[in-house]
Amino acid sequence: MSYTLSKMLPLGTQAPDFTLPDTVSGKELNLTDLQSDKATVIMFLCNHCPYVIHVNEALVALANEYEARGVKFIGISSNDAENYPQDGPELMKEHAEKVGYPFPYLYDESQAVAKAYDAACTPDFYVFNQEMRLVYRGQLDGSRPNSGNPVTGEDLRNALDAVLVGRPIASLQRPSGGCNIKWKS
Repeated sequence: MSYTLSKMLPLGTQAPDFTLPDTVSGKELNLTDLQSDKATVIMFLCNHCPYVIHVNEALVALANEYEARGVKFIGISSNDAENYPQDGPELMKEHAEKVGYPFPYLYDESQAVAKAYDAACTPDFYVFNQEMRLVYRGQLDGSRPNSGNPVTGEDLRNALDAVLVGRPIASLQRPSGGCNIKWKS
């Protein structure tokens, strides 16, 4: 696992559309059907990454809190499941249920969605406004495994609080960091 920073897709980018299988429900889900008219958070995650495992509990709490306020969350795994079978769809479903993800956990087998979002690592977070324009991309907060910093979700919270009340989001946005997406060869 190589520590990788997110690439920071340009702000204002229109969310690329997609249709992917939800590993929990077994249904094909489309971004248009999943998005919110307030804010939509798209997260690139995976089952085994220690950086994702480090934030899972706080991420579930944050998603539950903000979904009650009309924000939609979407988890996507784009890792190559052939070479990393622990990230395959069957284990994604098991992982989502065990951790208690309150959001769909989609499988991007072709990796086309990760490429469209210029995703680089897990976790990687993107916040889109009501027009599905990118207003935040970067880290959940400044915590990393063994950093001694508590997981608060501060950066993502601040972005969501701002977009929900129509306030501009701080232009200083720090990249997320974690395991590189496991690309197919």
